[in-house]
Amino acid sequence: MFKLLFKLGKWEITNYLPNTIKKCVIVGAPHTSNWDFVYGIGALQVMKLRTRFTIKKEWMRFPFKRIMNSLGALPIDRSAIKTGEKRGSVDAIADLFTTRDELCLLVTPEGTRAKMKKWRTGFYYIALKAKVPIALGFVDYKKRTCGIDKIIYPTGDFKADMKLVMDFYKTITPKNPQNFSVDLEFA
Repeated sequence: MFKLLFKLGKWEITNYLPNTIKKCVIVGAPHTSNWDFVYGIGALQVMKLRTRFTIKKEWMRFPFKRIMNSLGALPIDRSAIKTGEKRGSVDAIADLFTTRDELCLLVTPEGTRAKMKKWRTGFYYIALKAKVPIALGFVDYKKRTCGIDKIIYPTGDFKADMKLVMDFYKTITPKNPQNFSVDLEFA
């Protein structure tokens, strides 16, 4: 179905994710329209890339469990490992990479279709802690292309690495440009 959608709409899919990369964090941006989800998920399916996303473990109960599993949801348990110890989402999500041979985790750092001048940066820390690359996924409405176009290996130099991410997304034209901004701190 997605191949037909892309063919009829004269869209191209780019995939610069080498077959040798079995684990990565995929950034999904820009996120200004519900169509971004359709094109983005469609491109990932055409690329035969099984992506997953995280969700609170509480959503993985009846009646949602079957639906969430079929969509690729991974439940996150943020409860303490030891009594009195806090466990954040970054640690819980990074731990998912240690228990799997393959994991391509989709993250939308804007978090909303409204304009956000500050991105959530957990995706960076997850990749750094899990020692996996960051794949930059995109939907460009001007060029009618979508897919994965760049791979970044986090170095630990947060500002320099985030600048690379923002420099990439500055070149992408979203469906609703008035609703998109790269993180201005790193632009």
